[in-house]
Amino acid sequence: MLLIMVIAYLFVTIGIGLWAARRVQNSADFAIAGRHLPMYMIITTTFATWFGSEIVLGVPAKFIKGGLNAVVEDPFGAGMCLVLVGVFFAAKLYRMTLLTISDYYRERYGRAVEVICSLIIMLSYLGWVSAQVTALGLVFNLLSGGVISIPWGMTIGVLSILVYTLWGGMWSVAVTDFIQMIILVVGLVVLAVFAADMAGGAGKVIDLAVSRDMFRFWPEPTWHEMIFFFGAAITMMLGSIPQQDVFQRVMSANTEKAATHGTVIGGTAYILFAFVPMFLVASALLIMPEQTAALLEDDPQKVLPTLVMDKMPVVMQVLFFGALLSAIKSCASATLLAPSVTFTENIWRQFRPEYISDLENLRIMRISVLVFAIAVLVYSIKMEGTPIFELVSGAYQVPLVGAFVPLVFGLYWKRATTQGALCATVLGIGVWVLFMATPALHEAFPQQLAGVLAAVVGMVAGSLVPQWVHHRPASHHAIAGVE
Repeated sequence: MLLIMVIAYLFVTIGIGLWAARRVQNSADFAIAGRHLPMYMIITTTFATWFGSEIVLGVPAKFIKGGLNAVVEDPFGAGMCLVLVGVFFAAKLYRMTLLTISDYYRERYGRAVEVICSLIIMLSYLGWVSAQVTALGLVFNLLSGGVISIPWGMTIGVLSILVYTLWGGMWSVAVTDFIQMIILVVGLVVLAVFAADMAGGAGKVIDLAVSRDMFRFWPEPTWHEMIFFFGAAITMMLGSIPQQDVFQRVMSANTEKAATHGTVIGGTAYILFAFVPMFLVASALLIMPEQTAALLEDDPQKVLPTLVMDKMPVVMQVLFFGALLSAIKSCASATLLAPSVTFTENIWRQFRPEYISDLENLRIMRISVLVFAIAVLVYSIKMEGTPIFELVSGAYQVPLVGAFVPLVFGLYWKRATTQGALCATVLGIGVWVLFMATPALHEAFPQQLAGVLAAVVGMVAGSLVPQWVHHRPASHHAIAGVE
């Protein structure tokens, strides 16, 4: 019965997504909803896009083992990313009326930087979308009692998202996000109240967390602990900023105010609401202590689903899996769309810039969504068994070391040049790969922080030394966003 209800829910969301797809008339509608989304939809789609499988399954598992210190990367870093975007980036980018974040790199630095940063951004989505697909496979496997294997569960989940994303693009994503966020919030809040009652009251759950030092946020005051804490914090906080899904939400807003305020509110709500899944998993230590201890050793991601399946009535199970599927589907649909739009606009156009009509562009975007979905499914099946949290955190290191510095310096330093951007990207990724491949280095210093520092050096040195790249866009100062 539970599986039937979940499948029915999937069909309902598909229907809503296809209904919203009727608004898509051109590539701008598909990519950024024609810049028509009001602030409340920017808030909901921003919140829903960030609130994926890792925050429901991955983050609570890390929290229960290491406390708040273990989850600085997500939700704190991830939520702060949206706040920083709203405060420092949204207004400048919104005024430029671009279709993708990679368009900025082209206008500011030229074609070479555009293509390199596009590839970096697209590559980063592989791990993030795979985390959502992995969670979908796990859900169907649990609901069917193992009858549906995890790979087949992944396939069913991808197909359910692909149907409406393929046709409706950003319009379908935004409308389904709005519905799914309501289900997500209501479902998890009701579950938290029910779990607190089963555990003997919210106070007992909080006392247990305090007794186990789960609320310790800051690391030990040693160089090694502090520097790795900082490296973890910036991974999603800064690495998520040069991402197409974030940029799409900014550019989809109907006003500059909606673009700036919507992302700040969405990010703040994300950080606050992330405590609900953490509370639910902490309550499991009181409700089923022996099972929880065993699962923490075997697979911590299964603590929350097991609590719901074994200890709660069917109504609560429906609420949980409805909320979980809402989180996964909203995140996965957005992250399927973003790299596909980037590929069409910033890679494919390089080959046929003079002959693409808008309708052909729209068709290529849809084909790109399909191809990327297949690639993600294959990658997810191959990576089966990798923790969801690790898939997500690893995905953000690539744009952090390769695309973040050129974006920031391009907007806020008028002397940034194409040569500097190329040096920043090459040096940032080169040092990151070196540290990642050398155990002695990445055990002594965070590889992502080393990459960012190298990128800054590359940008400053490359921009100030004599130029070997002579072409610069005519509208350089206007594009840079500086006076």
